[in-house]
Amino acid sequence: MMAAFLLTVSVSGCGGGDIGTKVVLTTGFDKDEIFRIETISCKLPELMVYLTTIQNRYESVYGREIWETNADGVTLEENVKNIALAQIAQIKTMNLMAEKYEVDLNDEEKAKAENAAQAYYESLGEQEIGLMGVNEKTIRLLYTELARAEKMYQYTIKDINPEISDDEARTITVQHILIKTYALDGTGKKIEYTEEAKKEAYDRAREAHALAADGEDFDALIRRYSEDDKATYSFGKGEMNEAFETAAFNLGTDEISDIVETEFGYHIIKCINTFDREETDANKIKIVEQRREEAFGQEYDAYVETLTRNLNEELWETVNFIHDENVDTQNFFEVYEDYFGS
Repeated sequence: MMAAFLLTVSVSGCGGGDIGTKVVLTTGFDKDEIFRIETISCKLPELMVYLTTIQNRYESVYGREIWETNADGVTLEENVKNIALAQIAQIKTMNLMAEKYEVDLNDEEKAKAENAAQAYYESLGEQEIGLMGVNEKTIRLLYTELARAEKMYQYTIKDINPEISDDEARTITVQHILIKTYALDGTGKKIEYTEEAKKEAYDRAREAHALAADGEDFDALIRRYSEDDKATYSFGKGEMNEAFETAAFNLGTDEISDIVETEFGYHIIKCINTFDREETDANKIKIVEQRREEAFGQEYDAYVETLTRNLNEELWETVNFIHDENVDTQNFFEVYEDYFGS
């Protein structure tokens, strides 16, 4: 559940080192204080837990060479720094909200935070403890704030239980044939077809459509014509390209669409199932969660607008990744879920 508010809720101005509140002059910081939002602050070791966790997650999937990547002159490392800053700033801000609404942890939850802190701290090696600059008290504070932030999120959405109709959540399953109208260059950049090449693609789509309309086996036509790696899609409303979705939802079972043009090319769609009960029920749950996240996001953003923040820019500019083979911790959030997950 923690990911619901930490990763998907909107945080105003979270890029470029911004922490989502009004900017004021940076004065009067402790030497290891990264930022202050009203009465709550973040120390460098706290930030380093978030930053190191994200860094090591990236490296475990993509390898250490991933940090050579950059876009528009901004390195991935700088982007990840900003993500870590935005995440911990969000947690701190939600703790301020919790103070406002008098939301606090009970004794059982406080004990869970303490036990989680002990478990995570004991998983760290001496090098990790030293380079991140943490102690068990710091970890206990982070888990306490994380748990209180989650409780604040649940408090905010507790009365949001929208009724979702079958039609709104309806999930259908289709197959399709795609004839592309673009190519990719060596860097993966999309290159649109020339008008002549696009006409050839349309002619090929017409040929496939005529065969489908004549009753030829659609699976065989997919193998022969389609340029999509995936043949079958299940989706609800609002999840696909608008033209594709409109055509698909207007089909009955086993009906075949006209040729549909999207940014990807020309599609011939065959409806396999106009209503999937299991998928529709699952989609209802998904839509309810989206509505809750949107409602929380609105309240959160409105609250953020009332706050001021101080960013210790001088210290922030010195923050870097820890590049040490003995620092590979990445289970900070997993340990939290072990103790607080449902």
